[in-house]
Amino acid sequence: MGKTVLVVDDSSSFRQVVSIALKGAGYDVLEASDGKDALGKLDGRKINLIVSDVNMPVMDGISFVKSAKQLAAYKFTPVIMLTTEAGEAKKAEGKAAGVRAWVVKPFQPPVLLDAVAKLILP
Repeated sequence: MGKTVLVVDDSSSFRQVVSIALKGAGYDVLEASDGKDALGKLDGRKINLIVSDVNMPVMDGISFVKSAKQLAAYKFTPVIMLTTEAGEAKKAEGKAAGVRAWVVKPFQPPVLLDAVAKLILP
């Protein structure tokens, strides 16, 4: 069974681009449209990594990560923020919430896949 990555972004076309890159590298992918939707998918199943946007309606990415880290099953799940946000203050806020890597949009799939490979343990 492959490693599972949860992709959280309010843009369905962007989720699709990320999913294609991840699936092409052999990962299983779950998708969520915002932080609240993503929390609903954290139902105890094994998720090896989360890739999340920051700016989303309903629940933003930083709030989602804070909430996800409160769940025992996902406390140590690595998170990559994939976002247009490049400011140091936002990155520091993300790191404080538990974000392990920050990739700025637009992104090159190899850059994302390299970050994913470094954070998902074999």
